[in-house]
Amino acid sequence: MPNESQSPDEEVAREILRYFLRHPETADSLAGIARWRLMQESVRHSVEKTGEALRWLIDEGFMREETRVATGQIFHLNSERRKAAEEFLRQGRRGPERRSAEQARRGSKEP
Repeated sequence: MPNESQSPDEEVAREILRYFLRHPETADSLAGIARWRLMQESVRHSVEKTGEALRWLIDEGFMREETRVATGQIFHLNSERRKAAEEFLRQGRRGPERRSAEQARRGSKEP
């Protein structure tokens, strides 16, 4: 029966237990377990943020997405918007929120 005096993050406990059930011969230190957990979480977070950024770049027309049978989704620069993309980078920090407000004022997607 689990010790109820301390209540750990149950999802973390389940994640650790799932890992050891999949790899029953594994043994690791606290630091080692924390390291692979952090690495998995970092990769998951990075994939989410990268996906959000790619969606925004596609919506802005800077990038294009193609689906190929052998490789799935492929992303590439939209050569027709190269100058606009270069201008976007020269202007520094202009996140999606700021650009969207500016576009609404101008009524256009062009920078």
